[in-house]
Amino acid sequence: MDNPNAFTEEKILHAPNGMLMLILNTAVLVACVIALIMELPGAPLYGTLGFVVCPLLYAGLKVVKPNEALVLTLFGKYYGTLMGAGFFLVNPFCTAVNPTKTAAAKDAQSEKQRTDLNKSATDGASGKAVSLKVLTLNNDRQKVNDKLGNPIEIGVVVIWRVVNAAQAVFNVDNYVEFLSIQADSSLRNICRLYPYDIWNEDVDEGADEMSLRGSSQEVAVKLRDELQSKVRDAGLEIVETRITHLAYAPEIAAAMLQRQQASAIIDARKLIVEGAVGMVEMALRKLSENDIVELDDERKAQMVSNLLVVLCGNKEAQPVVNSGSIY
Repeated sequence: MDNPNAFTEEKILHAPNGMLMLILNTAVLVACVIALIMELPGAPLYGTLGFVVCPLLYAGLKVVKPNEALVLTLFGKYYGTLMGAGFFLVNPFCTAVNPTKTAAAKDAQSEKQRTDLNKSATDGASGKAVSLKVLTLNNDRQKVNDKLGNPIEIGVVVIWRVVNAAQAVFNVDNYVEFLSIQADSSLRNICRLYPYDIWNEDVDEGADEMSLRGSSQEVAVKLRDELQSKVRDAGLEIVETRITHLAYAPEIAAAMLQRQQASAIIDARKLIVEGAVGMVEMALRKLSENDIVELDDERKAQMVSNLLVVLCGNKEAQPVVNSGSIY
């Protein structure tokens, strides 16, 4: 359900170039200093105004780097978003806002502390700017249950970017942390819908059922769609999601490995038996067609038994030469 109080409209500012104002403001400030030194008429008044107004105008000069945006507020109200690389002049009383650039993130000295506070404390942009680049969120591995209730370990990487800087700043407290939490939640929801793998005994009329291991791309697309629906109001776009790690949890990994090995052995035995039966059938047919030997039903059964033992055995057969009559 959409939040009726969510901020949705973004105002793009078309600010003038700040270089002209920088030169003009500097020239006025220098003129005020010269007037005070030379004690020209009205110099104290103009000098005082110059030293008050010129520093304020300097505060209105903003630098925006490529693929970055400044979300500006004026006395607590949204003023507009400054986008596009360049040097601009805006209202000097405007303040840039970015909730990811908090004091807590700046105080984290080590990489471990930063990871404990947040997987990605900031979006990488300089100052208070909001990065519009394509970014990567690599969530830690987490233990979840699949459709069958088996505990598994899974990790995902989320490729994302900010498409509405005003929504990202005003609709959520910290859009990077918000994305990380929603990614964990969406991953758990998706994993509950699919089994880790589909075993032969689990296949029924719904043979097109997907699994986490066998349909990783399809599962990643569904994860992206669900995550996108949750972060849309935060002004974020999910470009792509990929499963980077998928394995059974350690407590059941050994048992599942034995099950996989048993299933592989059974499949191999089935193939061996099918081949052996075909070879026995061919041998009997060839013997009969070429009139090499006439065998009654009892001898045929004995021959079939011997051939199946030789062909299906997991060890090399030891031949026994019969020097007497077969009867």
